[in-house]
Amino acid sequence: MRGDVETSAGPGLAAGSYSGYSLHAERPEKSINLILSQPGISSSRVTRLSPTVVWALPEPGAELPPRDRLLQLLLDDNGRTIGPLRGELFWSDPRRYDAPIGIQLVGVTREQGRQILSLLDVAAREGRAQPAVSPQPIEEAFVEPERIRSILKTVCVMKHEGLLRQLGRTLRVSLEYFDVASSQLHWRLEEPEALWGMAPYDIEVVGHNTAYRMRVPALGTQGGRMVTPLPRRLWKVRHRSHRRVPAPEGMTAWFHHPLWGELGPLEREVVDLSFNGLCLRGTPEDLIFPGLLLQPLEVRGASGEPILLRGEVRYVGGKQQDGQRVFGLQVTPRTPVDEARWVQLVSQALCPATRGAEGLLEPLWELFVDSGYFNLAGKTAEHFQEQHASFLETGRHAAHLPRLFCQTVWPSERGVEATLSSVRPYRHTWLVHQLAKRPGRPTTDVAPGQILRDIHVRTLEHAQSDPDFRWLIAYTESTVPLMERVHHTYAREHEASGEALVMPVRLMHVSCDEPSGQTGHGFELGPARFEEKTRLVEQIARTRPASYVDALDLSRERLDLRDAMERWNEAGLERERQVLVARRDGVAVAALLLELGQPGTNLFRLLDSVRLFPLTPEGPEAYVALLDTAREWYARRGRDAFVFVREDEDDSYAAAARLHDEPGAKPCLWLLSARLLPDFLEYVSEATVGRLTPVTPTV
Repeated sequence: MRGDVETSAGPGLAAGSYSGYSLHAERPEKSINLILSQPGISSSRVTRLSPTVVWALPEPGAELPPRDRLLQLLLDDNGRTIGPLRGELFWSDPRRYDAPIGIQLVGVTREQGRQILSLLDVAAREGRAQPAVSPQPIEEAFVEPERIRSILKTVCVMKHEGLLRQLGRTLRVSLEYFDVASSQLHWRLEEPEALWGMAPYDIEVVGHNTAYRMRVPALGTQGGRMVTPLPRRLWKVRHRSHRRVPAPEGMTAWFHHPLWGELGPLEREVVDLSFNGLCLRGTPEDLIFPGLLLQPLEVRGASGEPILLRGEVRYVGGKQQDGQRVFGLQVTPRTPVDEARWVQLVSQALCPATRGAEGLLEPLWELFVDSGYFNLAGKTAEHFQEQHASFLETGRHAAHLPRLFCQTVWPSERGVEATLSSVRPYRHTWLVHQLAKRPGRPTTDVAPGQILRDIHVRTLEHAQSDPDFRWLIAYTESTVPLMERVHHTYAREHEASGEALVMPVRLMHVSCDEPSGQTGHGFELGPARFEEKTRLVEQIARTRPASYVDALDLSRERLDLRDAMERWNEAGLERERQVLVARRDGVAVAALLLELGQPGTNLFRLLDSVRLFPLTPEGPEAYVALLDTAREWYARRGRDAFVFVREDEDDSYAAAARLHDEPGAKPCLWLLSARLLPDFLEYVSEATVGRLTPVTPTV
């Protein structure tokens, strides 16, 4: 891109809809004003400004400027003027006397752009300006002592950094020891020769993806050590939904300025990154401002492969002591190839101990054998051998389809220590599945809980990177302590909000070559008609939570699974859904929902699954016949078995339908809203952290 790209663009293409800074001043003399060479308008107060656009509030009764010619204008900041500038009126509302006017600036020179940004820089420092797009942080207060203890224990064990803030200064601190018995926190001052200053103290510590703020008094200090009580209130503050981490060493970004190509190709250091953003270190001479569109933006990781992104500047930091400043961008990959490379690069930076599975598929299969994963549900490793080839083939595909698959592994000198995968079977939903961990511990020093924490973080943050992501689902087992302690406990706390669900189900194995043998059941079986599908979705809406309906694409608009099928089929993969009904005397009494997925995706065939729904009180009488029809449907598609996701407690048809499940198993459908995922990741971090390390108190 460095020598053959377009280096200039019109202002409409150079900046996003909310370009520049919003302006507010408590006193008129602090306002920035727009002056037009238009009779009837002497001055208008500017409310938003950038080198590409100016919004202003005209004086009452002022004549609006014409739309059919370029306007001549000046910007005035308490006697300091910039211009003359030229612009085109693109918004006004003559019906309202207090409506703002919007003017698109054209032909702004590099020097004029520098003057405008210098003016805005001063206004921002004085508190008169802030980026036009400035998301509000998410805040929540914790007052429950046990939750506060859990959070601070995690901070202590994970050795997360902290800041002590006082008027005019900020000191680096760390939580050295948490004395649970006395509810006392032992802090260490990381600044050489610094003093603690006067209490009380405002301290901010960092969790997995959240900052926690507290105000505490000092119980005692001695040199670089201080003891404080457990805070009564802990404030959670999150500025973004996606976690950011330092960029790989040496990573740079190349771009051309879309307004002033004479600046030439610019190469800037990448400071940190996330799935949807990155931060660059530059200088004021780069003339970067919020809303500026940098496209293409070329970054290179350790592999040296170029990744092309579209970037929109969302934040511009203040000038630092060394004359540099940082720019925060929201980014999206330009092509599917760029997307696959970007997701791989960011995933590795976020969770460096983990890997994608594409190069470790055979060791991953060995992990399933050695961990006992294949022994679940009463199966054996031999039972899965026929899926070995399709598992490897699908795994190779998955590496290039980050919007459909994620296969996470935690490698060590023993092979693959653990794995967790996810797949996107529905429009807005990722299914988390195939969790396995090798018994024992690797010979390298690994903190307790780190392996499970790392594979969860990489897999779930991958789903979070999907812009269409709304739900996580999983089929979890209540008898597994980790599932009950972490996943189920958290979801149950949020079920009342409708953003989580723990729903008992039965996962029944059904063999295609084991029909019921029943005949003469008296039902007509066939594809559902339009009005029967309408009845089905109405029945599901009445009997299932709204989260279930949305996550599983069971609304009328998405019942055909068209969006998901198109994504899979375009990638050369199988995905299908069909609705069959049983009718008696022409009336549909029950519906069968059949789904098909790519072989090897889930080794327990969770994507080859059926659900049954009664449409009349006599509906269950048709279940045996419908399941026999399902056997024929799957057999025609090359399957020898499928999974019946049973959601009722009626055992009357199980024996006749020849259904099988594992005695003692208590599976659940687990569902979680994307909105809760950042907090759930914090919860996972707390739940998997190891024990506190004993430390001899120093105060």
